Amino acid sequence: MTRDVLITISGIQLADGDSNEVEMITAGDYFQKNGSHYILYDEVMEGQNDIIKNTIKIRPEGLDIIKRGSSSVHMTFEKDKKNLSCYATPFGEMMIGINTNDILIAEDEDSLKVRVSYSLDINYQHVSECNINLDIHSKSTASIHL
Repeated sequence: MTRDVLITISGIQLADGDSNEVEMITAGDYFQKNGSHYILYDEVMEGQNDIIKNTIKIRPEGLDIIKRGSSSVHMTFEKDKKNLSCYATPFGEMMIGINTNDILIAEDEDSLKVRVSYSLDINYQHVSECNINLDIHSKSTASIHL
C-alpha cells in the first residue's frame, strides 16, 4: 500500500433500541513497522478549531486507536478482553471500558479492512453495543461512492 491513503471510518452504536450511525472519510498516511500497520490522520471536532491527531495501530491480535489534542484517549481492542482507558475531553474526563467481541482484519496489496464489534462502558456503566468499520485504500486505487 502507498503512504498516501484514503480512510473511511464508519460505525453504529446500539443503545436502548436506538441506533446511531456515523461515517467519516479523510486522507491520511500509512506505514508498516515491526509487523503492525499504522494509519495517521487529523480530525477537526465539530464546533471547535483544535485539531486532534489520530493514530490507528493494527496488529495481528487487535488494534489501538490513539487520539491526541483537546480530546485524548488510547483505546485498545483485543478479542475477548476488556480494556479500560481514560478519555479526556474539554468537558471533563470519563472512564471508557471496551469489551471486544470480535475483530476481523482483511489485508490486500492496496487496502486494509478492519471490522470490530464491542460493548462500550462509560464510567463503569454499560452504554451500548458498537461496531467500527475501517476501510483504508491507497489513494491511487480508492473510489468514493456518495
